[in-house]
Amino acid sequence: MKWFRILGLGLVVAVTGCASNSSKDDLQWLNPPMAVPLQANVQYEVQVARLTQLLQRSDLENDVRAKMHFERGSYYNSLGLRDLAQLDFNQSLQLNPAQSVVFNQVGQYFTQIGDFDSAYEAFDSSLELDAANSYALRNRSIALYYGDRFPLAIEGMTSYYNEAPSDPYRALWLYIISREVGPMDAGIALEKRYQSANNEWGWILVALMLDKVTEEQAFKAVLASSRDNNVLAERLTEVYFYLAKRHQIDGDYPAAVSLYKLAIAQNVYDYAEHKYAFLELTKIFEIARAQQVEKEKQKLAEEAKLQSDSAE
Repeated sequence: MKWFRILGLGLVVAVTGCASNSSKDDLQWLNPPMAVPLQANVQYEVQVARLTQLLQRSDLENDVRAKMHFERGSYYNSLGLRDLAQLDFNQSLQLNPAQSVVFNQVGQYFTQIGDFDSAYEAFDSSLELDAANSYALRNRSIALYYGDRFPLAIEGMTSYYNEAPSDPYRALWLYIISREVGPMDAGIALEKRYQSANNEWGWILVALMLDKVTEEQAFKAVLASSRDNNVLAERLTEVYFYLAKRHQIDGDYPAAVSLYKLAIAQNVYDYAEHKYAFLELTKIFEIARAQQVEKEKQKLAEEAKLQSDSAE
């Protein structure tokens, strides 16, 4: 089944339906399932305004002001305003540098913009302040993965996975990272972990990655279990991201690009899958650009050879 066709890597997207050959009952998904994209949370906007007003006071202790900057930055993050969030996180750390949680947020920001050295430094600071900060351990491992430092990424993600082996998301990320150095072993390991799956929602994402369920079945499960639009948006973000990753692994970059864009389109700013979809798109564009440059070099070399042969 093909969900998407794209005219080259120029990324002119034509979303197609998905149809089965078997019967009329199987004809489904003429368009990709979508939630109403999440809108700015009014309560978060009110909290931003309130904190902005409070921060204008001159009688605040540094610890209190640092906490307020962190809180406002967190709200900015949830509203998709990551640069404003980063400004607040930096302000918070200047006032109180002993904040593991804030360094973790800063590290995620640097990962998103591709400044991996700064990301590693931020995550290291987070873990030095609180060695039990699992989120910092996970996010550092993901940063190492995107920075192509695979052995260190695997080591960190393995530690993170071992803290909660029944967590499907930990199993997924360990697989995604581990397959960079051993695709077959990573697949076998994920298969074994899937055998002990529980009823947690995320295991259907593992099943999708392993091709244990079809795309239709995965989306049926999403729609059947998501009566609230927020939940629907969150689960579609996850499904589109990991389905895109599977297509990317298979070398189907056009389909992966379409699916990453759909993951982003749900506007679930807090989710790692939303944040890292941008990085994945960047990687694909870089591959496409490198391939184009290589083709142009080959074309020029062939033309030069033809001219040389004709001159002889």
